[in-house]
Amino acid sequence: MALKFFNSLTRQIEEFTPVKDRKVKMYSCGPTVYDFAHIGNLRAFIFSDLVRRVLEFNNYKVCQVMNITDVGHLTSDEDEGEDKIEKAAQKAQTTAKKITNKYTQAFMADLEKLNIKKPTILPRATHHIAEQIDLISKIEKSEGRIILWLRAKIHDRASQ
Repeated sequence: MALKFFNSLTRQIEEFTPVKDRKVKMYSCGPTVYDFAHIGNLRAFIFSDLVRRVLEFNNYKVCQVMNITDVGHLTSDEDEGEDKIEKAAQKAQTTAKKITNKYTQAFMADLEKLNIKKPTILPRATHHIAEQIDLISKIEKSEGRIILWLRAKIHDRASQ
């Protein structure tokens, strides 16, 4: 039986075909580690785990990447306000690093308690600042052409 997913680009249910035979690269947005996760946060990780397990059950080799946001998450959705991690560190009278280490450990313990598989790769945002700056610089210099190029690539792939 074929594995099928809803493709939000084409708005159709389509048969899943990986880019490389039986190998799947999967990205899941991870937590911002300034406080304990609650069940509303954890449902996203449960869903990602479910997708991964379905793929693995269907004999796909899955490489899952989930980021840890340990810097730069602002208190406002309008990209304004204070950094949530810095604010938590000030409140606890400690450092941002101690806050992020504490809540990263708590998050990993939550994953274990919920029997969620640990991602294959778990990068911290602070370990990839240079790459993020480089990517943003390329996007700014492209004056939107990168976004258009990405949309075209996605559309080409979806129409195949």
